[in-house]
Amino acid sequence: MTDQAPRLGCVFLPQNPPERLAATARIADDAGLDELWVWEDCFLAGGISAAAIALSNSRRLTVGIGVAPVPMRNPALTAMEIATLTRAFPGRVRVGLGHGVQDWMAQIGARVDSPMTLLREHLTCVGALLRGETVTFDGRYVQLRDVALDWPPTLDTELLVAAVGPKTLRLSGELGTGTVITQGTSPADLRAAVAHVREGNALRGRGPSSIVTYLLCATGPNAASQMAAEYQRWDLDEANDVSVQGTAEEIANGLARWTAAGADTLVLQPPVDADIEAFVAFVGRELTPLVN
Repeated sequence: MTDQAPRLGCVFLPQNPPERLAATARIADDAGLDELWVWEDCFLAGGISAAAIALSNSRRLTVGIGVAPVPMRNPALTAMEIATLTRAFPGRVRVGLGHGVQDWMAQIGARVDSPMTLLREHLTCVGALLRGETVTFDGRYVQLRDVALDWPPTLDTELLVAAVGPKTLRLSGELGTGTVITQGTSPADLRAAVAHVREGNALRGRGPSSIVTYLLCATGPNAASQMAAEYQRWDLDEANDVSVQGTAEEIANGLARWTAAGADTLVLQPPVDADIEAFVAFVGRELTPLVN
């Protein structure tokens, strides 16, 4: 269980057109939302560019990238882009990396035989580059020779890892500053996942890393029908405890189950057809004060 109130965020789903992102970020910022998260789903929107738009249109809002698939990028480029964002917007960037959806990676010719090996190599090199180190690495998939960033971050950079299975969860605890847990995760499943992350923390001899959890959420008069559609969309069993809906008070009470299971950041994922501007305003103005 976390000792502090969780940070609250919202997903700007990439099914929304990119031209709505700037206004959504401004509204989220004004409403007091803690975090706005963007996705890099093939072939909808770029995560780094989307984050830059959101950061440029807000003053205090933290922006998360959840997540960028490592097969799509050279680790030197990944580190360069992260460093650029974190230097321009210090303390406001959370970057998640992950395996990527394997069918999509195959579609672009980037699928590898061992996604775990690639992820470990990528995280190792990106983390070292962001710490300002000069990196020479000869791995199975990653090869770097005397690479260093001219403009490394001036502060510690959050480098989170998307994880589902036990091996990736442990890797996230070992090499990442946090773990991104997908929507459709019940409190019981989250508790089990956190245990694997903590095993990874112990391997590195570090304290508990951050646990970011996506959570399906709907509010308003059509909340029930919208949530039923989301369960169908994501092929989820409606009997499972993987969502919250209703009024701000009902949602706030429901969120406590995931906080108790180990989440320190709850990123609410609205229905695909929700009014995203109204949703972020609701979470920032009505829900955040109740949770805090």
